[in-house]
Amino acid sequence: MSFSILWWSLSALALFSLFVIMYFNVNKLLETVLSAIPLIFLITKITLIPFIIIDDLYRSLKWLISRFFTTPEQKKKIPEALEPGIPRSKFILQLGIGVAAIPLSALTKGVISGAYDYQVKRQKLYFKNLPKSFEGIKVAQISDIHSGSFYNRIAVQGGVDLLLQEKPDVVFFTGDLVNDLAAEMKEYQSIFSKVKAPLGVFSILGNHDYGDYYFDRFKLDGVGNISKEKNFRDLKEIHKNMGWDLLLNDHKRLRVDNEEIAIIGVENWGVNNQNNSGRLDLAMKDTNDLPVKLLLSHDPSHWRGEVLHKYPQIDAMFSGHTHGGQFGVQTASFQWSPVEYRYKEWAGLYKEGNQQLYVNVGFGFLGYPGRFGILPEITIFEFLRG
Repeated sequence: MSFSILWWSLSALALFSLFVIMYFNVNKLLETVLSAIPLIFLITKITLIPFIIIDDLYRSLKWLISRFFTTPEQKKKIPEALEPGIPRSKFILQLGIGVAAIPLSALTKGVISGAYDYQVKRQKLYFKNLPKSFEGIKVAQISDIHSGSFYNRIAVQGGVDLLLQEKPDVVFFTGDLVNDLAAEMKEYQSIFSKVKAPLGVFSILGNHDYGDYYFDRFKLDGVGNISKEKNFRDLKEIHKNMGWDLLLNDHKRLRVDNEEIAIIGVENWGVNNQNNSGRLDLAMKDTNDLPVKLLLSHDPSHWRGEVLHKYPQIDAMFSGHTHGGQFGVQTASFQWSPVEYRYKEWAGLYKEGNQQLYVNVGFGFLGYPGRFGILPEITIFEFLRG
């Protein structure tokens, strides 16, 4: 009886959370907490279900044996519930509850302390044709800000301060500034406007920046008289107002002491996308004379889907998009996340031949309002010849 009460109480709490979010105007922090409850309970229950099935099978098998294969004399024995120790059925459920408590506690901790636990990761990148003037240059990358998910301006400011303390020469932002709407940046534009670098901040768009998930999926013509087209214009204008150089199937020549390399940026391109806006053929025009070509492309599947076999002249690609699944294990020698079953390259550095890919696991979060094991990332690269 107590297990049934717990099971249905969690379901009722999850439904209540969804009801409040849908029909009441609550502040961002409460909305975040309430949105986490159904997801956390769902994963907890999914973890518990196999044990419930095993318990049901055990009970069914026990009934069948008792009904058809047990003699009257054997039925007179003490029932399992009266035997010393924990009854087997109860043990199975208690084991299941114990196992289900692992994702419950981990996901809860991820909401409480993981969402803004920014980590600086350092990575050396070697280029055989790197001009001497670029030896030792420091490049920072952030990705997947998803400003519509934030509820703590002070914490976000702390992450930006952590980036600026590194004093990078160049900054790359690899897409997904917002979840859906340009208006999500209203409270955070002043914070990210502080992201500056001596050689510039170069940015691209991610799949969420186009507004497709909001305007197309839900068949909305506009929000507050804002059309999808105006929302997209506003978002591009935000990049400009922050002083970020937004690359839309284009490139820039980065110059240091009369030597140059190419910073190439494409719109979103992914293997599983129905509509790819990325045009690497346009972005690559007039770059043949540059000894090093760096590509900013939001979705890492672009690397294997097009870059490797069609553009061997691209030395390194910088991506985001996967968020590292926001849940998993990541150490110096081992990493795992459920997202790896969808993306072959999902976090960190990958090499194939003379080409490299780095996947940043993101600055923000989406859906699940937290992170556990895969924490928000600020990547600092050092470019070296070799």
